[in-house]
Amino acid sequence: MTDNPFDLTGRRALVTGANTGLGQGMAIALAKAGADMVLVGRSSADDTIKEIKAIGRECHQVLADLGKTGEMAAVFAQVEETAGPVDILVNNAGIIRREDALDFTEENWDDVMNVNIKSLFFLSQAFAKSAVARKASGKIVNIASMLSYQGGIRVASYTASKSGVMGLTRILANEWGAHGINVNAIAPGYFATNNTAALQADPERNAAILGRIPAGHWGKPEELGGAVVFLASDASSYVQGVTLPVDGGWLAR
Repeated sequence: MTDNPFDLTGRRALVTGANTGLGQGMAIALAKAGADMVLVGRSSADDTIKEIKAIGRECHQVLADLGKTGEMAAVFAQVEETAGPVDILVNNAGIIRREDALDFTEENWDDVMNVNIKSLFFLSQAFAKSAVARKASGKIVNIASMLSYQGGIRVASYTASKSGVMGLTRILANEWGAHGINVNAIAPGYFATNNTAALQADPERNAAILGRIPAGHWGKPEELGGAVVFLASDASSYVQGVTLPVDGGWLAR
C-alpha cells in the first residue's frame, strides 16, 4: 500500500456507460484519484473524455454495444490492445424498461437482462481471466440498485437484473478473492440522471421519493465518487462481496 491508500496513480480503470450520469461522475472521480481511464459504451463519451484530459489523465474510448452479449471477450481484448492492461473494472452500463408485469414483453425482458447482467458477467470474466493470466490483482465494482433490495413497480426485468448483480457480486468475490481480485458493488439510491427523468417529472412520485430520503434531495452523480474510489483502491483491500448503498439514507427509512 502507498501512504495514501486511496491513491490510484499508475492504475488503469475501465468504466462502462460513462458518457453521462452516474458513469460519467464515477469516471471523473477515478481520474481525479489518479487513474488513467478507458470508457466503453455505445455512445460517444466526448464530454467525459474532455473533463478527464483536463485533469491530466490519459483517456481512451472503445465503442461497443453491450447488448451484444457474445462479444464481451472481444471488447475487452480491444480495450487492452488500445490502452494496455486494466486494473479496475466498473460495470456501470445499464438500461431500464417500464411496463406492467401483466403486459411485460419478452423483448423488454431480454434487452435489459442482456445489458445489465449477462454482459456484466462476461466482461468481468474477461477482466478476471486477464488478471489471473498476468498474476495481477484487480478491482471490480458493479453497479447495483435500490431494486437489488426492493421490488419496485413496472420494472420486472430491471429488478431481476439488479437483484442478480448483488448475487453475482457475492459469488465472484467467493471465487476470485483468492486470485487477489476484489469484487464489490455500489447500490445508488435515487440520483438525478436521464434514467430517472420520468420519476423526477412525475409530481406525486417525486414528492414521495424525496419524502423518504433523509438527505432531502436527489443524489448528484459526483456523490458516488467517494464510494467508487474507495472500492477501486487499496483502502478496500479487505472488503469483499459487499453491496454498498449510497442512497442519502433511503434504506434507513
